[in-house]
Parts: sequence; C-alpha cells; structure tokens
Amino acid sequence: MSKNFLEQLKDMTVVVSDTGDFNSIQEFRPRDATTNPSLIASAAAMPAYAKLTDEALAWARKDVDGANETIAARTVDRLAIEFGLRILQIVPGRVSTEVDARLSYDTKASVDKARTLISMYEAAGAKRERILIKLASTWEGIRAAEILEKEGIHCNMTLLFGMHQAVAAADAHATLISPFVGRILDWYKKDTGRASYPSHEDPGVVSVTKIYEYYKHHGIQTEVMGASFRNMGEITELAGCDLLTIAPSLLAELEAATGELPRKLDPAKAKAKSIPKIAMDESTFRAMHDADRMAKDKLAEGIENFSKALVSLEKQLASRL
Repeated sequence: MSKNFLEQLKDMTVVVSDTGDFNSIQEFRPRDATTNPSLIASAAAMPAYAKLTDEALAWARKDVDGANETIAARTVDRLAIEFGLRILQIVPGRVSTEVDARLSYDTKASVDKARTLISMYEAAGAKRERILIKLASTWEGIRAAEILEKEGIHCNMTLLFGMHQAVAAADAHATLISPFVGRILDWYKKDTGRASYPSHEDPGVVSVTKIYEYYKHHGIQTEVMGASFRNMGEITELAGCDLLTIAPSLLAELEAATGELPRKLDPAKAKAKSIPKIAMDESTFRAMHDADRMAKDKLAEGIENFSKALVSLEKQLASRL
C-alpha cells in the first residue's frame, strides 16, 4: 500500500504537532510538540483538562501568597509545565514552552522567566535537552536566546516573519526558528486585496524557502521549523524543511491525502545557489525591521494577541479560585 502524504512528509521532515490537546498528539504521533498561550488557554478551558488545571491552581496557592490574580499568574507557568510534562510522555522528542509574551521587549525578564520554566521542568524530572523555550523574535528576545543557549537552555524563536530576524537568530545560535507561514499570507491578502495565492507563490512559503536556503547555503546549524499554516498546500510546498509544526486538522488532511509528495526544499540545492551573507547588528536589524511593513505589523500583532491570551487565561484561572 502506498504511503499517505503525512507518512511521506515524515520521511523527509520532522513533523511537530501544534496543539495543547494530548488526544490529538496521541493520534498523530509527531516527534515533537509546540504550545503557545492561545493553545494552552484553549486546552485549559476543555472539561477534559479540568483536573489538571485544578492541580496547577492548588500548587500555585501553596507556592505564593497574595490575591487571586497573583495566584492565577503563577498558575499560568505551572499549567504550561504540566501540559509540557504530559506531552513529553507522548512524544519521543521535544516540547516548546513559551515565555510570557508581555516580556518580549525585556531581555533580562525573558532570561529570568526562561530559567524559572527550566527549573520547574527539571524539578519534575524532565531533562532540559527535551525542552525548547519559545521567545518572540524581537531584538531583545534574540539577545535573551543568546544568553540562554550558552547555559544549555535551548530556544525556539517564534513570531518570526523576516530575514533580518532569521539572520539575527542564527547569529545568536538559537536552536530553532519558527517562521510563521500563514500569518504572512494573511497580511499579504489583506494588503493586496487578493483572495488567494497559488501555493508555490504563497508569500509565507516564499519567505520560509528563502530562509531555509540561506541557512543551508551558509552551513547554519539553527533548525528551520515552518509554523502557522492556513492550508495543506503551504505544507506540501515546504516538504523537506527541517521541521514543520502542524495543527491537528491539517495533520488529518495530510493523512487522508494520497499520491506522490515531492521534496521541495533540499540542502544540496541550496548549497549550490549564490546567496550572499548578511552582516547583522542592532542598527541593521532595526532598519530592516522598520523597512519590512509585514514583519513589523505581524510581530507587534502576535505579541499583542499572545499577551491578550495570557490575560484571558489569568482571568479564567482567577475565576476558578
């Protein structure tokens, strides 16, 4: 029997599940899993995870003194760890856990929060090699990653939309970057008024392809993990990427699809291309960021939305107290 698209994709790309729902992870058996504040908030609201949420609240009550809001804020960290620990029991690889998005422009606070999360994981018996700390790809977030990587705390640079962010993350020796394919498409559709793009012309696909080729051409060790997909065509056009983090609904589509899935991204082909090296420092980063309307808009929007999800989750938890 011929392999379906998901099976073929797993032969050339590490498939990662983009969810906080354990049942979905068990169904599709990815190597790794990623979470974010929105996914954790959605999962925490599910009746199936009420016991886990109550356990996290009980832990936070004992850990901190203060008003319900203070306890709820501490519970958010614990909840992220509890979800991460359970995911690690299912996947053979790594789980990504995000630093509070409200700290995205504060290097020291991001480093401190990452250290706290890692210490909580290690106290529960998890090895830091299996944890990726997610940080927003601001200049400050990338500097935090540079510090953390030197301590053996591996980082996943999220909310990444432009080449300048990718180059700076590579220079900081981040373990992995997560360029957001679908959100780039969203911006271009709104900006141009176009209803759709062919998959091979999808602006998000084009952006990730350029980043992948830059990395492979220059022998950069940082892994590229395409994220935030809107349709299956975006995924198939990036077949061969180091990793792809995919929502359960699209994993199901891939599993149902049959036929031949050709490899689109190839390190040998990237090596053969002529791709100049980009010298990056803070002034260059900020100039390139200001010049890239899409990256500037989507980074700010992403931080705002993840921050709102955290506030919503804290209110939800405080109400349970």
